[in-house]
Amino acid sequence: MNYTIFGESHGPAIGVVVTGLPSGVVLDMDAIAGELARRAPGQDATSTARKEADVPEILSGVFEGKTTGTPLAAIIRNTDTHSRDYSQLKDLPRPGHADFSGSVRYQGCSDYRGGGHFSGRLTASLVFAGAIAKQILAQEGITVISRISLLEGIQDPSPEEIDDIILAAKSDGDSVGGCVACTVSGIPAGFGAPDLGENAEGMFAKHLFAVPAVKGIAFGAGFGFASMRGSEANDPFYMDGGTVKTRTNHAGGINGGITNGMPVEFEVVIRPTPSISKQQQTVSLSRKTSEILTVTGRHDPCIVKRALPVIEAAAALAVCELLNM
Repeated sequence: MNYTIFGESHGPAIGVVVTGLPSGVVLDMDAIAGELARRAPGQDATSTARKEADVPEILSGVFEGKTTGTPLAAIIRNTDTHSRDYSQLKDLPRPGHADFSGSVRYQGCSDYRGGGHFSGRLTASLVFAGAIAKQILAQEGITVISRISLLEGIQDPSPEEIDDIILAAKSDGDSVGGCVACTVSGIPAGFGAPDLGENAEGMFAKHLFAVPAVKGIAFGAGFGFASMRGSEANDPFYMDGGTVKTRTNHAGGINGGITNGMPVEFEVVIRPTPSISKQQQTVSLSRKTSEILTVTGRHDPCIVKRALPVIEAAAALAVCELLNM
């Protein structure tokens, strides 16, 4: 499976084209809708006030409820846009956002409204594609689950702690980042390679770094390895019936770029949302002067809660590539 996401945050629609799908897959549209609902904005005070139905319209690749094997194209219409809130950002780039780098890369032609193609809005398309991937993986006994593992310094925060942290940042005109831990269970041993392009960790990283705001990824013990000795870091082998397993999983299910049969475990860090109402220093791209920017409009004080299905979707798509599905 390969996919291409298209559209802009304030364009008529966003969408995705998925190629390499097998034919005959019966799509569970209710399950897909459930995944999109987990990511949807405007559900409570901890997310942006923008409300979108996020109902996918399949344009091709499905006939009589089954995939045809040809490219599957789907769109999700944008229905709640306030483009006027972004007019100043054409000239005053937000610190931490892709406004400046995108303007340089695309010679000032990129759509700046709502962040354009760089907006987290486009992760709805990713979740749609990932929901299909999760259904295909489920047929092979492979599951993908995630949780918030860190938020503003608090490990494994409770739902109430999560909301309190986000609302506190929002009331201060600020935003907050965090970490998402993900576990992929059921991947057999022997997939991947040490080489560039086939390395299992590299495949996951490629898909996960395509998610806006992801700034780092660590497998298994991750940076904790720096504080370990080999006797602590190594995962002892044992036999479980006729299957080789390990007592611990510090390696995160991957050795030498190849899966070892244990669950693939990784953690990603998600930066705080750049769009905050506090005054920030920026520059005028037209006047070449230093300026003060106050961002207006509707923005998430934290995207970590809504990122859970997005990270799972990216991981599921990575597994499909890894297993050549």
